[in-house]
Amino acid sequence: MGKVYVLDTNVLLQDPRSIFSFEENEVVIPAVVLEEVDSKKRYMDEIGRNARQVSKLIDSLRQTGKLHEKIKLENGGELRIELNHRSFHQLQEVFVEKTNDNRIIAVAKNLSLEEQSKENGRPVILVSKDALVRVKADALGLLAEDFLSDRVVEVDHIYTGFLEIFMNKNLLDQFYEKGELSLTELVKKPLYPNQFIVMKDSLGGSSSAVGMVDQNGRAVKKLTFLHDHIWGIKPRNVQQSMAFDLLLRRDIPLVTLIGKAGTGKTLLALAAGLMQTEDLGYYKKLLVARPIVPVGKDIGFLPGEKQEKLRPWMQPIYDNLEYLFNTKKPGELDAILAGMGSIEVEALTYIRGRSIPEQYIIIDEAQNLTKHEVKTILTRVGEKSKIVFMGDPEQIDHPYLDEYNNGLTYVVEKFKDQKIAGHVRLIKGERSGLAQLAADLL
Repeated sequence: MGKVYVLDTNVLLQDPRSIFSFEENEVVIPAVVLEEVDSKKRYMDEIGRNARQVSKLIDSLRQTGKLHEKIKLENGGELRIELNHRSFHQLQEVFVEKTNDNRIIAVAKNLSLEEQSKENGRPVILVSKDALVRVKADALGLLAEDFLSDRVVEVDHIYTGFLEIFMNKNLLDQFYEKGELSLTELVKKPLYPNQFIVMKDSLGGSSSAVGMVDQNGRAVKKLTFLHDHIWGIKPRNVQQSMAFDLLLRRDIPLVTLIGKAGTGKTLLALAAGLMQTEDLGYYKKLLVARPIVPVGKDIGFLPGEKQEKLRPWMQPIYDNLEYLFNTKKPGELDAILAGMGSIEVEALTYIRGRSIPEQYIIIDEAQNLTKHEVKTILTRVGEKSKIVFMGDPEQIDHPYLDEYNNGLTYVVEKFKDQKIAGHVRLIKGERSGLAQLAADLL
């Protein structure tokens, strides 16, 4: 017995090809959903792009038959645009207002009643990314589910980039002496290239060491960079040491850093970028960018020139630069940056169409990017460039993203087995005791 899935608008706007994710079952799109999609297609952001893609996809399906009568999909399922089940009779005593959400729920409720009246009626399931829509549906006795097919990881185990292993002290001594160990001596399962190993004494001794899996996945070796400090910044915990190693390795052009507020992601990346751009000359320019999510990716209503408009949203970057340059007076940082000319702070709005060779690129707040946006950014990276994505997947401002389907998590999971990529999750906050306690408790 098949099932009937009624899709909410946010499912289509999150994944335009979601109609093919329900196997050999019937997919129903209420007419009000088409109205909502139509209202979004003029947006010049990711939501607008997806709305236009949904419109084109549904239009192309018209060639196979009449959509309101049911058509076959390429995956064996069926699709139907529902026109007749707008009746609010079943909901009017509970939800008086005829909002679009309630109209979608009404379609699902009426279809469910129809199926229940049949001898072999199918279950009707409302699929929505909106938690309150699912709550309302549940209150009416409807089956409701979140759309999970777009998730990169199914459960709460996003790749951390490091593994803790307890071993015999003799192996630890051997690692210190030779600088490497064969992975066959440590673990039976294969590990990822550039994955860190925290080695500890299995008998509880104080001996410990940190190594990195080589790019062939056969041995664990000592970290390459063990600087006392980089631009005045010294790693305060083992994860920060791992991050510095990745940020300074020229053979790892893609680095991802995940961590809560105050773990030092931005400061570490900027320090490593300044060292390799200004001191070592490996890169011609340091480019720092972040998405402008709080103003809907539109800064046009703010007064002033472009840089004046961007300044409030780029201020966290400037705060870290002020710390690194040890500036004391107002305007001193701007004078330094103008004199150097090799540091560019930009909004991601302007990155499309660019080619960025020989630059150290830092993308902050990457958890607010979609899969399509991170693909757009990565395809801008030119020869001899290095790019760093960082953010906190638990702090997302985008309406259709969560911890498991955002662009940052997508890059981490897709590149974890690639030799050119490295990742680490920063755990301990170093901003202040209060900041760490707030991150944990709140």
